[in-house]
Amino acid sequence: MKFSVFQISRKGGREKNEDRMGYCYTNSSGLFLLADGMGGHPAGEVAAQLALQTISAVYQREARPELPDVHAFFTTAIMAAHRKILRYAAQAGMTDTPRTTLVAAVVQSGVAHWAHCGDSRLYLVREGELLARTRDHSYLEQHRDALKPALLPAGMNRNVLYTCLGSPVRPVFDISGPVPLQQGDKMLLCSDGLWASLEEEDIVHHLGQKPVAVAAPELLERALLKAGARSDNVTLVAMEWETPDVFESTRGGISTRHMDDGVFASTVQAAWPDSAGDEMDDAAIERSIAEINATIRRNATRKS
Repeated sequence: MKFSVFQISRKGGREKNEDRMGYCYTNSSGLFLLADGMGGHPAGEVAAQLALQTISAVYQREARPELPDVHAFFTTAIMAAHRKILRYAAQAGMTDTPRTTLVAAVVQSGVAHWAHCGDSRLYLVREGELLARTRDHSYLEQHRDALKPALLPAGMNRNVLYTCLGSPVRPVFDISGPVPLQQGDKMLLCSDGLWASLEEEDIVHHLGQKPVAVAAPELLERALLKAGARSDNVTLVAMEWETPDVFESTRGGISTRHMDDGVFASTVQAAWPDSAGDEMDDAAIERSIAEINATIRRNATRKS
């Protein structure tokens, strides 16, 4: 397996950076991750970090060296991350839960799968053309193609997300793939700080025409410049796929053909010891939510 990858993040005009990104791989499988901690709720950066730690821990446990069932992995890992965030909030006695969006991709056996929750996006570009893009879990995106969009309540923001990880309700997430990869296919995972500032055509053009090590930082700088002082955090992970038949003519990047089975590499900060084994069931989730709500009621009583 051979691929080039570049990741970069900037806080923009915000006080802190609540985005997190990273990637992991074995000798025949790769996982790429990006999470955007949600403003308006506490500790968004914690939610984003917990999501990456938990999902990468599940990946390390199951990729031996490939994931036997990518769809099942996404479902298990995303729900484990959601439960980890709820558990963190309950144990900390928080009156509101940390929340985050997520986009994740797995590449193995020459095909790509991906999953997302919220409005962090994935773009798949082939020969300068957009092959696929995730659809945000917002009213605007979900009704973009409707012949007659439903009426919104007065004052409702069309870009508001209706799902995320860490909310006291079960998250909605979409899983896509498999999509067979071809030589030179490029995949971009990014937070809304990037795509909200740039036209889709601009993103696709830059990604399609240049190596990811050049396109990724250029796209980030263009987004920061266009958004100016009000820029959101801007984060992206860009990957270019290379096929075995042209292995010797590659530009460099990461080669896994000399990695032994059982070897795992990661740019994600090490997970907490129990991240991979956190098997909270629905009843445990309900208990966590009840504890959070009880804390809210206690605080409200004290204030009154």
